[in-house]
Amino acid sequence: MSDPDAPTCSAKGCTQRATMALLWNNPKIHPPERRKTWLACADHEQSLTQFLAARNFMRETQPV
Repeated sequence: MSDPDAPTCSAKGCTQRATMALLWNNPKIHPPERRKTWLACADHEQSLTQFLAARNFMRETQPV
């Protein structure tokens, strides 16, 4: 049985449990210290990271 309070992946349509937090910001609109968070499951961590990195938004990852 899954935990309804467990964090879930931010990928569209995904309902898997998140294992990583992807910390990012848009340098054109956010101050350097600001971090926004997307959560990623093991299946989507790479694709979400690549999406953010391609836009120069990716800053760091942390385990959930």
